[in-house]
Amino acid sequence: MKNGETVSKATTSRMPAYLRYLKGEAGKGIEYVSSAAIAKDLGLSAVGVRKDLALVSSRPGKPRFGFEIRLLIEDIEKFLGYHRWTNAVIVGAGGLGRAILAYEGFENYGIHVIAAFDASPAKVGAVGGKPVYPMEQLGEIARRFSIRVAILTVPRSAAQQACDAIVKAGIGAILNFAPVHLHAPDGVHIRYEDLAVSLAALCGECAEDQIMGDQKRR
Repeated sequence: MKNGETVSKATTSRMPAYLRYLKGEAGKGIEYVSSAAIAKDLGLSAVGVRKDLALVSSRPGKPRFGFEIRLLIEDIEKFLGYHRWTNAVIVGAGGLGRAILAYEGFENYGIHVIAAFDASPAKVGAVGGKPVYPMEQLGEIARRFSIRVAILTVPRSAAQQACDAIVKAGIGAILNFAPVHLHAPDGVHIRYEDLAVSLAALCGECAEDQIMGDQKRR
């Protein structure tokens, strides 16, 4: 953010999409991109893109070339805080937990998911080269690696107990996939992710589109 200007939540929410797009273009060997090209590929307005980027970058685009992608990526990552790595862990090494542990995309956003933890000895080991520890080691690992975020992927029945262990380990932020409301002290940030709700919402949107399409054809 430059000149002390306030960046809206809407603009901030678009930054990861810009970053993902720019990294994709950089991966193709492209060095410059125009706001018009970004807008077209992301389904946004060119004016809006220019305003968004002007709020987080002081580097003007070059005439006939556009923005230098490498520098723009640096500015967006700095704005989002991705230049400061955040260490995270997963609590619950079942199917979802293991899939998240093996996912490599977090690195693009400055997040290291370094390990998983599980109460079942049968699940202790490694996934994709990353360790799965017993729950008893959560506090030790959290202190050693300054863990700031825990991704909770345990069944509903075990969620509160796992949440208590996360809080006891000194971790202040939880992304919860368990379908249950958690109780935690003030100062512990919890975000809820429900895959069933998201899928139902998507199905609802598809149904609405189909109804509108049927009405137009009549």
